[in-house]
Amino acid sequence: YNAIALLADEEKDEDVDETGWKLVHGDVFRAPSTYPMIYCVYVGTGVQLGLTAFFCIIFSAIGFLSPARRGSLMIAVLIFYMLSGLCAGYTSSRLYKAFRGRQWQLCTVFTATLFPGSVFGVFVFLNIVMALKNSTASVPFLDVVIVAAMWCCVSIPLVFLGAYFGYKQEAITFPTVTSTIARAIPPTSPLLNPIVGMTLTGIVPFAAAYVELFFIMTSLWMDQFYYVFGFTLIVYVILLVTCAEVAVLLCYYQLCAENHRWWWLSFFTSGSTAFYFFLYSIFWYQGLEPSKWVATYLLYFGYMFLISFATFLVTGTVGTLSCLWFVRKIFSTIKVD
Repeated sequence: YNAIALLADEEKDEDVDETGWKLVHGDVFRAPSTYPMIYCVYVGTGVQLGLTAFFCIIFSAIGFLSPARRGSLMIAVLIFYMLSGLCAGYTSSRLYKAFRGRQWQLCTVFTATLFPGSVFGVFVFLNIVMALKNSTASVPFLDVVIVAAMWCCVSIPLVFLGAYFGYKQEAITFPTVTSTIARAIPPTSPLLNPIVGMTLTGIVPFAAAYVELFFIMTSLWMDQFYYVFGFTLIVYVILLVTCAEVAVLLCYYQLCAENHRWWWLSFFTSGSTAFYFFLYSIFWYQGLEPSKWVATYLLYFGYMFLISFATFLVTGTVGTLSCLWFVRKIFSTIKVD
């Protein structure tokens, strides 16, 4: 009799254990159903931009780069961005191979051209606008050609080289087997709605970098030198850590609600920080006392959109990689028959 009661208690414990996030073990590592290639491209580009920002801040903090030396910081940004293309190609290819994608050439081309091509196109357009206004801030045509040549001859080949090494590696292994048919996602409360979570969680990382953001904006648009790169490095690390924490937290809550579609969720959760950054730039613009010319609006909001988009890719990538590590870690602890 005691043995039967003990067996019944163990079965009850197993029933209790098989609730929440453990129920989605057959779907949690399913590739994104919408735009998996673009997802890999965004993550690879985010790694490239994140490393570029990190190394530029590091070298500025130890004194190798100084805003007083005109152009040194911009040259460093270009060099580090091109060299980081190796990591961008490697990351996007590894992730795309884990999704069992077949068009790896197209994925690599997008990784090498999507973000820098968009930035270059907007930059050329805004440069033409400044040239038509006879502005001294317009970049000479020869310099534009040199930047384009650096992109085509150095950055793109490095991305393809990184992708080559990435595809030569074994595919990323997952601790559980993906089922054939996707599990239905049950309805949840309004507070657990993914859109609500993705929109609100960006406030926390933005608040962590809010104070330093004011001084960076002042340096960008008010022609003031910025020297406190050591403090910027600390704020940058805090920003990335906060993005990782909020992304993992929301991802866990969604898995407990039996929502296994966490790939894009993790990206937008931390990437929504860029939305608040762009919103802040709109309010900050009023303090500049700008002229009423249309060109002024184009220049300011054009460049701020590019900076915000880059921030979106960096913070979103941090959230994605953190959630990938977290999900693999927790699902490797369960035993599935």
